[in-house]
Amino acid sequence: MQLDLFSQGNSQAQWVSITNGEYLFVPDFFNVEEANRHFKTLLNDVEWKQESMSMYGKVIPFPRLTAWYGDNDKPYSFSGIILSPIQWNEALLEIKAKIEVEAKTIFNSVLLNRYRNGNDSISWHTDSEKELGLNPIIASVNFGATRKFQLRHKESKEKIELKLGHGSLLIMGGELQHYWQHQVPKTKKAVNERINLTYRVIK
Repeated sequence: MQLDLFSQGNSQAQWVSITNGEYLFVPDFFNVEEANRHFKTLLNDVEWKQESMSMYGKVIPFPRLTAWYGDNDKPYSFSGIILSPIQWNEALLEIKAKIEVEAKTIFNSVLLNRYRNGNDSISWHTDSEKELGLNPIIASVNFGATRKFQLRHKESKEKIELKLGHGSLLIMGGELQHYWQHQVPKTKKAVNERINLTYRVIK
Protein backbone atom coordinates (compact mmCIF):
# COMPACT_ATOMS: atom_id res chain seq x y z
CA MET A 1 0.00 0.00 0.00
CA GLN A 2 1.51 3.31 -1.08
CA LEU A 3 0.25 6.50 0.50
CA ASP A 4 0.61 10.21 -0.33
CA LEU A 5 4.32 10.91 -0.82
CA PHE A 6 3.99 14.55 0.16
CA SER A 7 2.20 14.08 3.48
CA GLN A 8 4.08 15.37 6.51
CA GLY A 9 6.46 12.83 8.01
CA ASN A 10 8.30 12.81 11.32
CA SER A 11 11.47 14.54 10.13
CA GLN A 12 12.19 18.10 9.08
CA ALA A 13 13.66 16.88 5.78
CA GLN A 14 11.85 17.78 2.57
CA TRP A 15 11.29 15.76 -0.58
CA VAL A 16 13.69 16.78 -3.35
CA SER A 17 12.13 16.91 -6.82
CA ILE A 18 14.44 15.83 -9.67
CA THR A 19 13.88 15.04 -13.33
CA ASN A 20 11.65 11.96 -13.46
CA GLY A 21 11.58 11.32 -9.74
CA GLU A 22 11.95 12.49 -6.18
CA TYR A 23 13.79 11.47 -3.02
CA LEU A 24 13.89 12.19 0.69
CA PHE A 25 17.24 12.01 2.52
CA VAL A 26 17.44 12.07 6.33
CA PRO A 27 21.11 11.70 7.43
CA ASP A 28 20.34 11.10 11.11
CA PHE A 29 16.97 9.32 10.98
CA PHE A 30 18.18 6.84 13.62
CA ASN A 31 20.11 8.30 16.55
CA VAL A 32 23.56 6.92 17.38
CA GLU A 33 22.29 4.60 20.10
CA GLU A 34 19.62 3.12 17.81
CA ALA A 35 22.01 2.82 14.89
CA ASN A 36 24.69 1.09 16.98
CA ARG A 37 22.16 -1.38 18.37
CA HIS A 38 20.67 -2.21 14.98
CA PHE A 39 24.08 -2.60 13.34
CA LYS A 40 25.27 -5.07 15.98
CA THR A 41 22.03 -7.06 15.87
CA LEU A 42 21.89 -7.27 12.08
CA LEU A 43 25.55 -8.22 11.83
CA ASN A 44 25.01 -11.20 14.12
CA ASP A 45 21.41 -12.30 13.59
CA VAL A 46 20.78 -12.00 9.84
CA GLU A 47 21.20 -15.15 7.72
CA TRP A 48 23.82 -13.71 5.36
CA LYS A 49 24.56 -15.55 2.10
CA GLN A 50 27.14 -15.31 -0.65
CA GLU A 51 25.03 -15.33 -3.83
CA SER A 52 26.50 -15.78 -7.31
CA MET A 53 25.43 -14.97 -10.85
CA SER A 54 26.38 -16.25 -14.29
CA MET A 55 28.28 -13.82 -16.50
CA TYR A 56 30.08 -14.57 -19.76
CA GLY A 57 29.87 -18.29 -19.06
CA LYS A 58 31.38 -17.98 -15.58
CA VAL A 59 29.86 -18.11 -12.12
CA ILE A 60 30.80 -14.90 -10.34
CA PRO A 61 30.13 -14.27 -6.63
CA PHE A 62 28.39 -11.01 -5.72
CA PRO A 63 30.90 -8.51 -4.26
CA ARG A 64 28.85 -8.35 -1.04
CA LEU A 65 26.74 -10.59 1.18
CA THR A 66 22.96 -10.53 0.88
CA ALA A 67 19.76 -11.65 2.61
CA TRP A 68 16.05 -11.45 1.69
CA TYR A 69 13.37 -11.21 4.38
CA GLY A 70 9.65 -10.63 4.12
CA ASP A 71 6.18 -12.03 3.85
CA ASN A 72 6.27 -15.76 3.11
CA ASP A 73 4.64 -15.58 -0.33
CA LYS A 74 6.76 -12.78 -1.82
CA PRO A 75 9.82 -14.16 -3.69
CA TYR A 76 12.08 -11.71 -5.53
CA SER A 77 14.17 -12.21 -8.67
CA PHE A 78 17.13 -10.17 -9.92
CA SER A 79 20.46 -10.78 -11.67
CA GLY A 80 19.27 -14.24 -12.71
CA ILE A 81 18.55 -15.49 -9.19
CA ILE A 82 15.31 -16.04 -7.30
CA LEU A 83 15.23 -15.35 -3.56
CA SER A 84 12.66 -16.89 -1.24
CA PRO A 85 12.01 -14.75 1.83
CA ILE A 86 13.16 -15.62 5.33
CA GLN A 87 10.62 -14.88 8.06
CA TRP A 88 10.89 -11.39 9.57
CA ASN A 89 12.96 -11.02 12.73
CA GLU A 90 12.31 -8.53 15.52
CA ALA A 91 14.99 -6.02 14.48
CA LEU A 92 13.79 -5.83 10.86
CA LEU A 93 10.19 -5.32 11.97
CA GLU A 94 11.23 -2.56 14.40
CA ILE A 95 13.12 -0.70 11.66
CA LYS A 96 10.26 -1.27 9.22
CA ALA A 97 7.67 0.21 11.57
CA LYS A 98 9.69 3.39 12.05
CA ILE A 99 10.43 4.07 8.39
CA GLU A 100 6.87 3.28 7.26
CA VAL A 101 5.70 6.39 9.12
CA GLU A 102 8.13 8.52 7.09
CA ALA A 103 7.61 6.71 3.77
CA LYS A 104 3.80 6.61 4.08
CA THR A 105 4.10 3.05 2.73
CA ILE A 106 3.54 -0.40 4.20
CA PHE A 107 6.49 -2.56 3.13
CA ASN A 108 6.27 -6.34 2.80
CA SER A 109 9.92 -7.23 2.12
CA VAL A 110 13.51 -6.11 2.54
CA LEU A 111 16.75 -6.83 0.70
CA LEU A 112 19.85 -6.58 2.87
CA ASN A 113 23.37 -6.00 1.56
CA ARG A 114 26.48 -6.31 3.70
CA TYR A 115 29.54 -4.47 2.42
CA ARG A 116 32.50 -5.97 4.28
CA ASN A 117 35.12 -3.48 3.05
CA GLY A 118 35.84 -1.04 0.23
CA ASN A 119 36.09 -3.86 -2.33
CA ASP A 120 32.44 -4.75 -1.80
CA SER A 121 30.11 -2.78 -4.04
CA ILE A 122 27.03 -2.82 -6.24
CA SER A 123 27.21 -1.67 -9.87
CA TRP A 124 24.82 0.54 -11.83
CA HIS A 125 21.27 -0.83 -11.76
CA THR A 126 17.62 0.10 -11.22
CA ASP A 127 15.12 -1.39 -8.80
CA SER A 128 12.46 -1.71 -11.48
CA GLU A 129 11.74 -5.45 -11.58
CA LYS A 130 8.18 -6.37 -12.50
CA GLU A 131 7.46 -7.53 -8.94
CA LEU A 132 7.90 -3.93 -7.74
CA GLY A 133 5.20 -2.48 -9.99
CA LEU A 134 4.92 1.05 -11.38
CA ASN A 135 6.80 3.87 -9.61
CA PRO A 136 7.92 1.82 -6.59
CA ILE A 137 8.77 3.40 -3.24
CA ILE A 138 12.18 2.13 -2.05
CA ALA A 139 13.37 2.98 1.47
CA SER A 140 17.12 2.57 1.98
CA VAL A 141 18.44 2.35 5.56
CA ASN A 142 22.15 2.39 6.37
CA PHE A 143 24.18 1.30 9.39
CA GLY A 144 27.95 1.22 9.77
CA ALA A 145 30.51 2.86 7.49
CA THR A 146 29.63 5.82 5.28
CA ARG A 147 29.67 5.02 1.56
CA LYS A 148 29.02 7.03 -1.59
CA PHE A 149 25.63 6.47 -3.24
CA GLN A 150 25.44 7.66 -6.84
CA LEU A 151 22.42 8.23 -9.08
CA ARG A 152 22.67 8.58 -12.87
CA HIS A 153 19.84 9.51 -15.23
CA LYS A 154 19.63 6.92 -18.01
CA GLU A 155 19.02 9.48 -20.76
CA SER A 156 20.63 12.78 -19.75
CA LYS A 157 23.46 11.11 -17.74
CA GLU A 158 22.92 13.72 -14.99
CA LYS A 159 24.49 12.52 -11.73
CA ILE A 160 23.62 12.99 -8.07
CA GLU A 161 25.86 11.81 -5.23
CA LEU A 162 24.91 11.34 -1.58
CA LYS A 163 26.94 10.07 1.34
CA LEU A 164 24.90 7.48 3.19
CA GLY A 165 26.09 7.29 6.77
CA HIS A 166 25.35 5.49 10.02
CA GLY A 167 21.62 5.75 10.79
CA SER A 168 20.63 7.48 7.53
CA LEU A 169 17.41 6.99 5.57
CA LEU A 170 16.96 7.56 1.84
CA ILE A 171 13.50 7.14 0.29
CA MET A 172 13.24 7.08 -3.49
CA GLY A 173 9.88 7.61 -5.19
CA GLY A 174 7.97 8.73 -8.24
CA GLU A 175 9.43 7.62 -11.58
CA LEU A 176 12.98 7.48 -10.20
CA GLN A 177 13.51 3.72 -10.54
CA HIS A 178 12.43 3.79 -14.19
CA TYR A 179 14.71 6.66 -15.23
CA TRP A 180 17.66 6.61 -12.82
CA GLN A 181 20.32 3.98 -12.17
CA HIS A 182 22.17 3.87 -8.87
CA GLN A 183 25.32 2.29 -7.49
CA VAL A 184 27.64 2.02 -4.49
CA PRO A 185 31.14 2.06 -6.07
CA LYS A 186 34.25 0.40 -4.76
CA THR A 187 36.67 2.57 -2.82
CA LYS A 188 40.41 2.25 -2.18
CA LYS A 189 39.98 3.98 1.17
CA ALA A 190 40.00 1.82 4.27
CA VAL A 191 36.37 1.53 5.36
CA ASN A 192 34.62 -0.60 7.94
CA GLU A 193 31.59 -2.78 7.36
CA ARG A 194 28.31 -1.30 6.20
CA ILE A 195 24.84 -2.83 6.24
CA ASN A 196 22.20 -1.50 3.85
CA LEU A 197 18.52 -2.43 3.96
CA THR A 198 16.18 -1.60 1.09
CA TYR A 199 12.55 -2.02 2.08
CA ARG A 200 10.18 -2.69 -0.81
CA VAL A 201 6.62 -3.57 -1.76
CA ILE A 202 6.46 -6.77 -3.80
CA LYS A 203 3.19 -6.98 -5.72
